[in-house]
Order: sequence, then C-alpha cells, then structure tokens
Amino acid sequence: MSVARKPDQPLAPHGLPGHLVGFVEALRGRGIDVGPSETVDAGRVLVTLGLGDRTVLREGLACALLRRPDHRPTYDALFDLWWPAAIGMRATDTGEAPGPSATELPTADMDAMRALLVDLLTDPEQSAQADERLLSMIAAIIEAHGRYQSGRGPAYSAYQSLRAISVDELEGKLLAGLLASFGDDPTPTQRAIAEALAAQRVTAVRRMVEAETKRRTAELFGREHVQTYGIPELSENVDFLRASADQLRQMRTTVAPLARMLAARLAAKRRRHRRGAIDMRKTLRRSMSTGGVPIDVVLAKPRPARPELVVLCDVSGSVAGFSHFTLLLVAALRQQFSRVRVFAFIDTTDEVTDMFGPEADLAVAVQRITREAGVHTRDGHSDYGHAFTSFAQGFAGALTPRSSLLILGDGRTNYRNPELDTLARMVAASRHAHWLNPEPRQLWGTGDSAAPRYGELLPMRECRSAKQLAAVIDELLPV
Repeated sequence: MSVARKPDQPLAPHGLPGHLVGFVEALRGRGIDVGPSETVDAGRVLVTLGLGDRTVLREGLACALLRRPDHRPTYDALFDLWWPAAIGMRATDTGEAPGPSATELPTADMDAMRALLVDLLTDPEQSAQADERLLSMIAAIIEAHGRYQSGRGPAYSAYQSLRAISVDELEGKLLAGLLASFGDDPTPTQRAIAEALAAQRVTAVRRMVEAETKRRTAELFGREHVQTYGIPELSENVDFLRASADQLRQMRTTVAPLARMLAARLAAKRRRHRRGAIDMRKTLRRSMSTGGVPIDVVLAKPRPARPELVVLCDVSGSVAGFSHFTLLLVAALRQQFSRVRVFAFIDTTDEVTDMFGPEADLAVAVQRITREAGVHTRDGHSDYGHAFTSFAQGFAGALTPRSSLLILGDGRTNYRNPELDTLARMVAASRHAHWLNPEPRQLWGTGDSAAPRYGELLPMRECRSAKQLAAVIDELLPV
C-alpha cells in the first residue's frame, strides 16, 4: 500500500468542487471541449465514486468529461497532474510481501536494482502488488538518480532516471527472462510474443518514470509549469510541420470521424438551401385562380451540381505530413464531388488518382506516391515553377469551368522561377481556386517563400493543424 508525505500547503484551498473546476479549466485550456453539463456530471461522479479508488475515479471522470476517444492521452496526462497517486516522496508498507521495499533498495547499486526490475517485469502474474513494488522502485530510482540542480532549484529529470536504469539493456535482459520460460528452443511465434511483451513492459516503465518525474516537478514548480511541456497536444491541434511519426499515425485515425463531421455539416447546409428562389412564372400562373393575387408562392427547386475537384499537392519531405493528411481527408470526402483528380509533385507533377481508388488503403497510397509516381524527375528539390509548368503541359485538360483547384504546399521555391503566369492561367481555367499553406502566416515571404506572390493570384489560407484544416475544408465544400 502506498503512503506519502503530506505537504505543508493545502492541495485544494477551495475544496474538491474548486479542484474539479480547476481540472475542467485545464482540460479546456488544452482544447478539450467540456461544457457546464459535463462539469455537473463530473461532480456527481466524484460524489458517487469518492476518492478511494483512483483508477475508478479516472474512468468515471473520463466518461463524464470526454466526447472523443482520441482526447484520452491528453486527459490522462492532466488527470495525473490534478489527481496524483501520491504527494511527496513515495514510501512502501511492505506488510507480508516478500522482497525488499523501495526504502530498503540499494539505490547506489544500480546493477542490483536492474536485476530486481527484471524480476518484477518477468512476473507472469503481473499482480497489483508487483505493480505497487515497481512504482516504489521507480520512485526510489528517481529520488536517487533523477535529481539535478536547475536554475530554479532542485528538479527531477526523466532522462537521467532512464539513463540510470539503462532501458535498452533492461529490455535485453527482460527478453532473455521471458524467453527462458519457453525452454531452450523457443519457436518463432514464442519469440515474437516475448519480444512484444518485453517492448510493452519497457514502454510501461518509461511512462511510469515520466509520470513520476512530472508529479514531483509539479509539486516543486506548480502544475502550470509541467502543463507547458508535459501534456500531449490533441491530435487535431498538432502542427503538421512539427508532428512526429507517432503523432502523424494518431492523426490518421481522425480522418474518418473528421470526414463524417464535415459531411454532416454539408448536409445541414444543403437543407438550409433547399427552399430555393421564387419561381415567378409558376407563382403568377397559380395566382390566376385568385384573381392575380399571388397567395401561394412557388419556389424553384435548387439543383446544385457537385463540382469537380483537382488537388495539386507538394509531397516533399518538408510538408509531406500535411499533404498526406489532407489527401486522406479529401479521399474520404470524394462522394461530395462529382469527380476527384489528385496530382502530386516535388519538382515535377504526376497524376496519382489511381492510387486513391475506392478500395485502396489510403495510408499505403500516400506512401506509394514518392516511390512509384514521377514526382521528382530533376534534382529532387521542391520546384513549384516546374511543377506548375509540367502540369500545364501534361494535364491542362483537367481544369474546366466546373473544376475547383486545391493546391497544398508551403510555396517555398528554392529560389527558382515561381512561374506566376502559368499559375494565373491555371486559376483562370478553374471555377474556384484555393491554396492551403501549412506554414505560420508570419513566415510567408521569408527566405525562399513565394507565398505572398502566389497569394495575389488565389486565396491562400493557413492550415497548420487538423482543426484548422477541417474549418477551411468546411468552408470550401460545395453546397
């Protein structure tokens, strides 16, 4: 059972209601929509469940406050800050549990601690008692090896703690211990299972170390300090140009629900526009039965034609994540258009529409573009001018008065000819034209950016995150 040293200052000066409201405000500050009704529900959950079981409380508040499952990582990180597992340095009441407690561990002898970590992680039962001892051990390691002196005073470092543990070496020893349970000659399947378990448990250790260091740092410098760096961004708010590979993978899971949301908004728009304008001819003919008084107004039924969409996207490394995500979203919305044609470029433009067929795996399709399409026939560096020229020469017929042209890219030309005249002709051949730029607006025109010059020819919109992109696509969808 974990116990903790009580701090001198009160944790919730305004009581549990004030603490809950502060937690809700922290969620809102990170972009999670929590309304008054959800806050009231969370209060009822808190009264019903109490504080006895932290895991149950976590799940109960999540049910009351969250609307989307992809918000869960951000919620969990904030929950750990606002509802910590302990206050101060952890201690362990060993009771009848075998083995040393965290306070009895030889913190100076890291070899002994790593061996004990391996024993705990290879426990086939993975009992709650073993998890408690593991947490206590990690807390002891952080206290002994994770402390450092910062400019603001003593602080805790997850990096130093993980380096002391030597997680790579720990994973190798853990794998050996797990394989030993299968005998002298494990099968390939057994080896794969052991490798997956070892990676999973080492990842859990990393997360425990990070959570514990954040908890101790929050006690020293306040929750606000940790919230500035230690809380994961919502997937829809992650900057495309700064997203990691893991974040991009998480963002791809939001494409389908985002497309459904945009399609629902479009249906609502169409319902609002369903009445149409007054049909004067039919209204006057109907008024003949009332002596020429137009009592019954006849409305013309609107017949909106679904436009064609032509997408021209930069798939170079600097903006690949943005272009790939946008292509996935466009492919998911293809039913809103009569026809969708997709063209990709780095220094040369090539059509890749066939890679985005109805049965295609969209995540695989965006990876095939740079391998199979002719998008880099010159030196492989972004060349918007040559891309526009090659499009005009090879695919000029793709743009018609029914076409909406959508260009995706940062407009950085590597100081080459931007071919403004060619782009102007492309815009003139289209019914609508828009440019989505993933760079911050304040960077447009700096260095080799030709964004302001391109922006004079067609509307250019900033799209740095999935949330911004959804808002822009919502405006551009046909009605």
